[in-house]
Amino acid sequence: MSAGGGNQLISVHPDELKFLFELEKQGFCDLKVVNHTEHHVAFKVKTTSPKKYFVRPNTGIIQPWDSYVIRVTLQAQREYPPDMQCKDKFLLLSTTVPPNTDVDDLPQDTFTKESGRVLEECKLRVVYITPAQGNSEDEAMQSSMHSLDTNSNQAFQRLKEERDAAVRQTQQLQQDVDILKRRRFRKSDPGFSFTFAILVGLIGLMVGFLLNLSLSSPSTE
Repeated sequence: MSAGGGNQLISVHPDELKFLFELEKQGFCDLKVVNHTEHHVAFKVKTTSPKKYFVRPNTGIIQPWDSYVIRVTLQAQREYPPDMQCKDKFLLLSTTVPPNTDVDDLPQDTFTKESGRVLEECKLRVVYITPAQGNSEDEAMQSSMHSLDTNSNQAFQRLKEERDAAVRQTQQLQQDVDILKRRRFRKSDPGFSFTFAILVGLIGLMVGFLLNLSLSSPSTE
């Protein structure tokens, strides 16, 4: 499980190591370790099968509120495990250390209970996936992203159409005002002042509506 929340020092993402398993090929998995405290946190990665995996870095120090990426490499294998099930486990140990501590200066007993330090443990299991499973996950993610893009484009198109309609209405009102202005110079119109005031008010409302639409329209970038 991933450590995180409460008073725990760190969180680890993802909460399991997934490797694309192909014969005679290496597999990779990146772990992001996040320090949620104001302290410097030292970590060490252990595994039940050290000959199968290459971990870099396997020991490090994370600055306060910072994060660290650990790459775990599965060495090329010559045969498939039974039923593609993996019993390998990883353990990430962490503890606070004094500021300005260098990773090379960590005492040998830093990650042992005998040191008297408070150790936090995060256990991670290993999962092997086949290329077919990996492709299925990629396709599902791409389908989800396509759906989100489609919905966003439709929403943007509706806003654009509403804005264009508002622009046309505003232009029409402006033309009506221009006509009334010309009439004003031709003859006296007792109802002009009242009608003119209403049209000006409507134009003001439409301009405000257009500004709101422009500010709320999603970016096309």
